[in-house]
Amino acid sequence: MKISAVLERADVLLVAAAAEAEALSNNWAVTIAIVDHGGHLLALNRLDGAAPATAHIAPAKANTAALVRGESKSFEDQVNNGRFAFLSVPTLKGVLEGGVAIMKDGQCLGGVGVSGVLPAQDAQIARAGIAALKL
Repeated sequence: MKISAVLERADVLLVAAAAEAEALSNNWAVTIAIVDHGGHLLALNRLDGAAPATAHIAPAKANTAALVRGESKSFEDQVNNGRFAFLSVPTLKGVLEGGVAIMKDGQCLGGVGVSGVLPAQDAQIARAGIAALKL
């Protein structure tokens, strides 16, 4: 039997605070979502000025990142390169850049999804949040 690391509440708060700090330092109005390894929502923070739709998009990106144990951008790239069938994959709704898996020793602990600015900026915010864990 394997022993698995899990995100604790303190970890989620740390990631959320670091991601928010990155967004605010750039004056970016975004929504930040954090999910566990199964894609279940642990935290959602819609910053002032973020569009209402971002509160749906960010969790979808985080969910996708956690379930595939990678970045949601990989699916956006596949669709943009003509693999439109990927849009029909069950469960994965956030196939846009901005979702990043939280990985430790090859194990997925969860994901962070951000929506509200340019795709690379969304991913930048997600990575800043994850970096606070110092994995």
